[in-house]
This record gives sequence, C-alpha cells and structure tokens, in this order.
Amino acid sequence: MENNETKDENNKNKKIVLAYSGGLDTSVILKWLVNKGFEVIAFIADIGQEEDFEAAKKKALLLGASKVYVENLNKEFVDKYIFVALKGNAVYEGRYLLGTSIARPLIAEKQIEIAALENAEYVAHGATGKGNDQVRFELSYYALNPKIKIIAPWKDSEFLAQFKGRKDMIQYSKDNSIPITATLDKPYSTDENLMHISFESGILEDPKQAPDSAMHKKTLPLKDAPDKETYITIEFKDGLPVKVTNLDDGTVKTESLELFRYLNEIGCKHSIGRIDIVENRYVGIKSRGVYEAPGATILWKAHQDIEGIAMDREVYRLKEMLSPRFAELIYNGYWFSPEMDFLMAAFDKSQELIDGKVFLTLYKGNVIITGRESPSSLYDKELSSMDVAGGFNQEDSRGFININAIRLKAHNVILKRRKYIKNN
Repeated sequence: MENNETKDENNKNKKIVLAYSGGLDTSVILKWLVNKGFEVIAFIADIGQEEDFEAAKKKALLLGASKVYVENLNKEFVDKYIFVALKGNAVYEGRYLLGTSIARPLIAEKQIEIAALENAEYVAHGATGKGNDQVRFELSYYALNPKIKIIAPWKDSEFLAQFKGRKDMIQYSKDNSIPITATLDKPYSTDENLMHISFESGILEDPKQAPDSAMHKKTLPLKDAPDKETYITIEFKDGLPVKVTNLDDGTVKTESLELFRYLNEIGCKHSIGRIDIVENRYVGIKSRGVYEAPGATILWKAHQDIEGIAMDREVYRLKEMLSPRFAELIYNGYWFSPEMDFLMAAFDKSQELIDGKVFLTLYKGNVIITGRESPSSLYDKELSSMDVAGGFNQEDSRGFININAIRLKAHNVILKRRKYIKNN
C-alpha cells in the first residue's frame, strides 16, 4: 500500500470502494480495511455467476461495510463486452475466449462510478500480485480516473507479513468472527460469470494432472452428452448475433441476454467449449487453466463463418492480423486505451456488411458449420463453379500466374548463382 496509507490514525473516515465477492480473500480484506479505520463500501458485481447475492450483502454489512452495492450487469456484459469481443474474434493464444479478462474492465468501470457517487478517494481489489487481474483492474482504474488511489493488499508489505497463506486467513477469520466455508484443502480456484468458468491453482498446478471430471459446471461430461444432434441457426446483423433458432423444437431467441443464455444452455448439453491450456500471463508467469465457455464457443465459430462469405478478402486478412493483438489487449488489461479505441473503430467498420444466417449442428463437443447465407454475400456461384464457364476467362489466369512467378524465377537464379560460387 502506497505511503503507508493504512496506518490506523490516518484512515479515519476515509472512504474506499472494495470489489467484493463474499469469498475468503475479499472478506478478510474487508475486515482488515475496517480494522485499519477505513469506511468500506462493498461493491458486488452480478455478471452471471451462481451466487447468493443477498447473503453476500448481509455478510459484508456484518463485517463492517457501511454500504453495499449489488449491481446486475448481465445485459451490459453481453452487449458492451462479450459481443464487442466477438466482433473482433478475440481469442488469446489461439484457444482462450477471455471470459475472465473481459469481465474485469466492466467491474472496474462500475467500481469507479460508485467511487465518484460516494466521493470515495480509494478503490481496492483482492487480486494477487502474481496474476493478471491486478493489472486489468488497476490499469482500468487509472484510465477511468487518473487521480484515484488504489489499495491492493496482496502487494502491501504489512498485509503480506500478516497473511502468508490460507492458514493465516482462516485463522484471522476465526479471530474476527468472519463466517467462512473455506478449508485448507482447496482443490482449485474458480472464477465464474455469464461467459465462462475458469479453474486454476491447487491440483491443476501440475500441468500433467488431468482435471477432475466432476468439477465442470457449465458443460456436461462428454459421455453424458446426447447421442442426437441439435440443429440451430444463428442470424447476424452488422456482425452481431440477433436471432437464434432451434430447428428441432422451434425455440427462437432474439433478445441479446436471452440469446446468449440459451446458447450456454444448449452448449452445456452437448459438452461444447471445454479447453485445458498452459497460457502466458502478462506478468511473465506461465499458468495452467481449464475453461468452459459453451455459448461463446458456438457464437465465435458462427461469426467467423459468416465473415468468410460476407467480408472482402483484403479486409479479412487485415482483421486476421489485428485480432490476436486485440485479444492480447483484452487479456493484458488495456480495454480503456487509445490503441483499443483504434481497433474497435476498425472492427466496427469491418462489420457493416456482416449480415446473414449460419446453419450449425451441435453434437458431443463439436460445433459443426453446415451452411450459411448472406444478403451481403461475395460468393458468386458462376465464378466459383467448375462446371460453368461464364464470368471468368480462364485464359487470363496464364498472365496472372506469369506475373506472380517473376519473383520466384528470380529467386531460383540467385540460388543457382550462389551454389555455383560456393562450388567454384
């Protein structure tokens, strides 16, 4: 903590907004801050996790919070974050759909709004000094309010001296009458929201250790997935999903939040969206993560497919180069940055004609694209056909090939010259 701001005599009546989950870490942090003299305002973000928010609110008040905000951010999460990332095809290191990463700027944004509303000069979070979340939260805080003061206990020497591990935190909870369910035997750490659930640490710190098959929450075990396909269509307008239709039972979803929840539901049934990876954290540490993101996986695959038929080739190539950078910016915590503004503007432009319908089959972990149609289609059957000659003079291809072969021929001459010099 900067400048010993937590010294008891300096903190009386100073307001701090804490991102609070109700778990062991943030409960201990809340009580610790109260004991240091801060007036703590707890902020609980409802972003689709399975949690008893009323119980968490009561617990925060019991621990000394002066006020508790419980904000339902589900629809905003879908419309302004998940679907925005979708337009840019944001996938980190080829596989991770960024479910944790993309939630952090939304939480930080609301936390800063509450701090302004409450005239609080401090904000705090419970992220560790080894992980990515500390970076995501704090870069967002500073981008949104450069004058905000941040208290990050897991980087504070006094806090670290007092809490060397879970044993110390559990003992502190007992000493301060903090109700907890945590035990020393913690098999893994989880983070859940509407988009995904992640599993890290504990037994998963051995990268060769297979995950416990019983731990999954958002996808059924593959062996329990039905032996019958589900056929759906997803319709897009300006690159955004606007309608999902189940061709088997006629279910239709058009409202964004309902649409996304429905894709989670049917994706869960078919065990879609599980990955197990070792990824590179921004702070320079490799970590092993197991993730489940059923609805997002279905949407990403459908969106990439509709781009194939409706997007210009050179725009597509540029976007394919920019998308990995877009994913890195999300992962590393730069949602509120000038480079992100630039990329979002470019992606918005690229999506102006990305309209149409994708036909999909869902079956035992697989998302199979079976067809697509678009009013903006750049596909020309006559040009593509092997059976129709019209629209394309095949004799022109001779000149096209000759022009593109010039540099290859020149390269061949250079190779022969070098070989001759070497041998003589």
